[in-house]
Amino acid sequence: MMKNATIAVITGDLVNSSQFSHTRLQAIIQRLKNEFETIQSEKRTNRITFTMFRGDSFQGIVEDPCEALQISLQIKALINSFNDSGEVAGNTVPIADVRISIGIGEASYDLDAINVSNGEAFQFSGRTLDSMKAEHVKMALRTVNAQINDEFRVHMKFLDSITDRWSMASAEVVYFLLKRYKERQIAQKLNRSQAAINHRKKAAGWDEIQLLFDRYEQVIKKQFV
Repeated sequence: MMKNATIAVITGDLVNSSQFSHTRLQAIIQRLKNEFETIQSEKRTNRITFTMFRGDSFQGIVEDPCEALQISLQIKALINSFNDSGEVAGNTVPIADVRISIGIGEASYDLDAINVSNGEAFQFSGRTLDSMKAEHVKMALRTVNAQINDEFRVHMKFLDSITDRWSMASAEVVYFLLKRYKERQIAQKLNRSQAAINHRKKAAGWDEIQLLFDRYEQVIKKQFV
């Protein structure tokens, strides 16, 4: 059923996926698909849906735009923590990464048929992703508001500078923090000390990331919700 509303559209693709073996690429894509199913199943009111396209690309509708940045970073942390070596990741540099563009605006959409949906949010998200490779950025936001775009062009560049320094282990901790795990729970899950988890949390720039989330929610609520 078609709806008309202001939404967020997340469009993304894997970075340098052509360099992966077929086995590794399929494992990463399956990891993405599993995460999308989990995200979708967790929502009961403002819904979220994702689909894969062109092999290594994906697009999602997020009915509450305030949730889009956190979901995007959760996807990035998931992929940055991907490890198929069977060894403990430690401070290993991530072997997989994503580019993600968030578009916020009006749209006519069907949660069960993204391919027939259209509107500002889709155009902003898709066109921005197409330009990101040349601009060497991995996270971007585009809305109808030029002032918001200018502000978050700076914020996202700083976010890139933080996430580009993540190790697999740091990304893994951020992923669980975004899923609202406590340090103690993460330590138990990863069989690490709570002190080690706290260290990785700080190394990942978690405090700075939370400040960005707060600012994003403040701006989006004021302008679009």
